[in-house]
Amino acid sequence: MSAIKNSQPEQPGFSLADMSPAYFGLVMATGIISLAAFMMQYGTLALGLFYLNIGQYGLLCVLYFLRAWRYPSRFFGDMLTHLTGPGYFTAVAATGILASQFMVLRDNLFAGKALWVFAIVLWLGLTYTIFTAFTVKRDKPTLDKGINGGWLLAVVATQSLAVSSALLAARIGQPYRLELNFFALSAWLWGGMLYIWMMALIFYRYAFFHFSPGDLAPPYWINMGAMAISTLAGSLLILNAPQAPYLASLLPFLKGFTVFYWATGTWWIPMLLLLGIWRHIYKRFPLRYDPLYWGAVFPLGMYAACTWHLDRAMEFDFLTGLTQAFFYIALTAWTVAFAGMLYSLARALWRMPASHS
Repeated sequence: MSAIKNSQPEQPGFSLADMSPAYFGLVMATGIISLAAFMMQYGTLALGLFYLNIGQYGLLCVLYFLRAWRYPSRFFGDMLTHLTGPGYFTAVAATGILASQFMVLRDNLFAGKALWVFAIVLWLGLTYTIFTAFTVKRDKPTLDKGINGGWLLAVVATQSLAVSSALLAARIGQPYRLELNFFALSAWLWGGMLYIWMMALIFYRYAFFHFSPGDLAPPYWINMGAMAISTLAGSLLILNAPQAPYLASLLPFLKGFTVFYWATGTWWIPMLLLLGIWRHIYKRFPLRYDPLYWGAVFPLGMYAACTWHLDRAMEFDFLTGLTQAFFYIALTAWTVAFAGMLYSLARALWRMPASHS
């Protein structure tokens, strides 16, 4: 089964057939930490991670294409399975975040627009394919076997469109500025509604079904990450309000819900830390590299980025310390996960000749 179902692989190494549908989380995590580094005025680090992310994105696109070509039953089977299908939304979010990097770090609107369009196409295809299949399929898992925090990647993907649309709207003139802001607003609202639907089911699964350490996969950090990217999108809409009269008229609503999203995401952080301690220290669940850990790195970086933008949009000027702290935490987590990935790949290459002898 895919890594989303079981967060610990049975054997070390890399297999194209078993490749996690959520591996674009690597691009999501690298991209948001690059953007956060730019906000913290670490320009060299931001650009270094940006160029690394371009390579990672291109490589993953090739690997996903090869997996679909060589193992179509596995590729599309994962897409139509409750526990693995939502992992494909990482491709949408990764594309949206890379578009944001091109616009913010290099002021490259051509690449930003192209990736923005591609992200919309992916979002449309995956949203209506995955959720239609989940609705009409005959054999369905029970709630405790069919849902986890990875489902909230659909929210992250939607909000990534809101973020990239708002950034694009701030950088172009009429006649499309108003339309882009309206699209960003619509995506922001839909992402919030989707979070409410899904989070109610996930919280119900938390509280009323047996919960083992193996069930607490890293994507549960998306509980917080989905609210963090919603905060970022809301903050950008607030900053764009002078460009669009209808946004200005909605400012009290935008500000209220943006703080609501941020407060909800903040509430999740101690809860997830306590559950992590229960999983790895009390229950002694082994901690080793898994591609799903990028789903835990991304929310940390996104929380730093969204808090920085919230501080500006709301003119608080007292969240700087929190922003800096989470940036360093996220950067440390990214470094550890990246080192773990390189070590895992090196072990796979080292064992390859022995496996064919």
